[in-house]
Parts: sequence; C-alpha cells; structure tokens
Amino acid sequence: MPATPHRMTTRLLRSLLLALVAVLLTLVATTAPTGPAAAADGPTPASARGNAVPTAALTEVTNFGTNPSNLRMYVYVPESVTPKPAVVVAVHWCTGSGPDMYNGTEYDTLADRYGFIVLYPSVTRSSKCFDVSSPQALRRGGGSDPVGVKSMIDWVTRTYDADTSRVFATGISSGAMMTNVLLGDYPDVFTAGAAFSGVPFGCFATSDGSEWNSACSGGTVTRTAKEWGDLARGAYPGYNGPRPRMQIWHGTEDDVLRYPNFGEQIKQWTNVQGVSQTPTRTDTPQSGWTRTRYGGTGDRAPVEAISLQGVGHNLYAQGMASRVLTFFGLDGSGPAPQPQPGACRVTATVNAWSTGLTATVTLTNTGTTTVNGWKLGFTLPTGQKVTGGWGATYAPSSGSVTATNVSYNGTIAPGASVSFGYQASHAGNSAAPAGFTLNGTVCASG
Repeated sequence: MPATPHRMTTRLLRSLLLALVAVLLTLVATTAPTGPAAAADGPTPASARGNAVPTAALTEVTNFGTNPSNLRMYVYVPESVTPKPAVVVAVHWCTGSGPDMYNGTEYDTLADRYGFIVLYPSVTRSSKCFDVSSPQALRRGGGSDPVGVKSMIDWVTRTYDADTSRVFATGISSGAMMTNVLLGDYPDVFTAGAAFSGVPFGCFATSDGSEWNSACSGGTVTRTAKEWGDLARGAYPGYNGPRPRMQIWHGTEDDVLRYPNFGEQIKQWTNVQGVSQTPTRTDTPQSGWTRTRYGGTGDRAPVEAISLQGVGHNLYAQGMASRVLTFFGLDGSGPAPQPQPGACRVTATVNAWSTGLTATVTLTNTGTTTVNGWKLGFTLPTGQKVTGGWGATYAPSSGSVTATNVSYNGTIAPGASVSFGYQASHAGNSAAPAGFTLNGTVCASG
C-alpha cells in the first residue's frame, strides 16, 4: 500500500549532536517529496518538533520471542521512565519502517515528557506493508505479524516491568489497519487504539494470498454494525472481558483508503463496545474537523472519531499525537472517566413488523461474584417507544431506558443468565437496543 504521511526528515540534529558533542550545528528543515508512492514520506519532520535533543535513543532488539514473519523490533525508552510505565506501540505505514515512524512522529518526545515506552515494529517483507489480510493475521495466535508484535510487547513488559493494563496501539495507513487488527486479535492486551487512515478489522481479508483488497480500499465493503463486531469478536472466540477503546481519524478526500471506511470503523467499534451509533457529543476541535464521541462525552469515550474535511490520505500532522495521548490517558490528565466493559454480556434479538416489534434481552454474569439486584441501562433507536414488557420494569419508555429486575430474577450467579423483553412501537427503525450498562458498568454485547 502507498506511503501515508506527507512530510519526513531524519533527525540530523539528534545524530550529529550525539556524534559531535562539542559542535554547534544548525538544522534547516526540508520538505520531503509528497505523494503516496514516496518511500521517504513521513508525518512531521523532527526539526519541526523543537530542537531539544533527548539523551535516550532508538534501540533495536533482537531475539525478543516468537516472530513468524521476521519483523524487526525497535524500542525507545526515555531517560526518565515512570514506575510501571505504559507502552505505546507505534505502527508504520507501507514502504516505511520502525525508524521512519520514530523519526516522523512525536511519540518519543512525548515519552520524554510523560515517561512511557514506545515500541516500533518494522516490516521486512518487500512491500513494507503489515499483514492485515491473511487468515493467520486475523485470529489470535494465528501467526504472522500480530504474533511478532505481541512478542515484542511481552519482551518490553518483562524487561521494564511495564504496566500490562496500559498498553496502547496507534498507526498510520497500513499501521492503522494493523491497529484495528491488533485490537481485534488481542483485546485483553490493549487498552485503546488510535487509527489514522485505516479500515475495519477484517475488511482487508483475502483468500488468495494477496496483500491488497481493492473492494475494501475503494470503500465498497459495507456491513452491519453487528457483522463488523462479530468479525472482531471472532478473532478471539470465547473472550468476554473488556474491549479496547478506539479513536478513528480519516480525511474526506482519502483516495487510497476511501472515506466510507471511516463510517464502517465507527460501526464496528461501537458495536464491539456495545454503545449506540448515535453520537453522545459532536464538536469541532479545529477548523475543518468534526469530532464525534460514542458511549461517553469526555476525552476518553469508548469510541471517538475525527473526520477531516477536504483532507486526503496523508493526514497525519504535527500535534495529532498529543490528541492521541489525551484519548489514551497518558498526558497526565488523570484516569479515564468512562466506564469500560465489565463482568457482563448482553445479547438482544428483535422480531419486527410494520409499526411494532418485540425484543428479547439476555443478560449474562461473566464475573466471579453474584449480582444481587440489577438495573440494565440501554439506548433505544430513535423513534422506538416501549409499550409493554416482561421480566423487568422499564423507564422511561424511549431514549435512554433502564430495565430493573423484578422480584423473582434479581439474583444472577456467576456464569448464569436472565432473559426478559419488551414490546415497542417504531417509526421505521426496528434495530436492537445498544449501549448496555449493568448497574452503571458497561457490558460487552453480542
């Protein structure tokens, strides 16, 4: 796949100062060739990010563990690392490399400020694209690139006593597609991801060994939210734990991975998170940007999506990494306020007719302690109104509804389920409810 970012220089200042300590140099930033095929393209020149030269350096690690696709591993460890540091996996674009991602983004300088560790996987196959299409890549432990990346993470967490509950992924273009894949394959490893110009998990799947899927890149692969969610969940069958949050970036004029992939990713990750596809907040953080948040209104909502009007595939620019860190919760702004999926899972099925429907909801306790009394919150699609129900009481009748247990089904043992349901009228939208919370804690769905 073509290179993503639109500007790149190497860190001449860094390397020259390290080699010639006593020499004062002046670095003049240059603009690299643009266009998707320019292998030297990169996000933001190092010189544009300030002239401070950290004493830490990018280091290659070999023999880090199982590595079926012969990836190379680079790691940046700042001079001052916080106790139990977080880990950010920064994944490069096609024709790029781990060092290119290091040189072209600000994650290392942000690591110097906040004390986390940055891991840069690097492809060695001729295309320099990550494998996001093979059956091996699209299942947990199946082989190919995701397994190698997981080995790198394990090496970092062992070596630096890193916090396994704060592992994040971000990528650009091919790296954004790999970010989607990593979060699908290893939902128990990653806390959140940020994808710049990517496609949903499974969209690029091929059966002929090809790395390229023209239908997906052209934006013609569309599925329902549940179908997309099932693809991501299917990478790790039987997993019922918390799912990573996702931040999605896309330009409306993307001519490499077309803009419809933006909406398909939103459908996928809202379904995976079990939240409504209706935004809870919409704003314009910068001219030409439209930001929507799903399942929460704060900086770390379960899903956040940023659409850049009139911007093409090479959308990454100076300052965007800081916004990624805010979403990850690594910028010192405090712990994530948004509830994440807990020890519960909900499935909902709907039988509809012209103006009405019945819905059956099954709530499963996936935890290790008994639930004594439950309130299940969920969001009805616009135009639906509850007219009756069984197995629970419902209030209000539309919008954000809470179903409360009745006398005979308020206790749910670990591994047990309760089913209940309701009748509703609708004005054309007969979709199932979404955004389930059990006693205030987000539930997985599907």
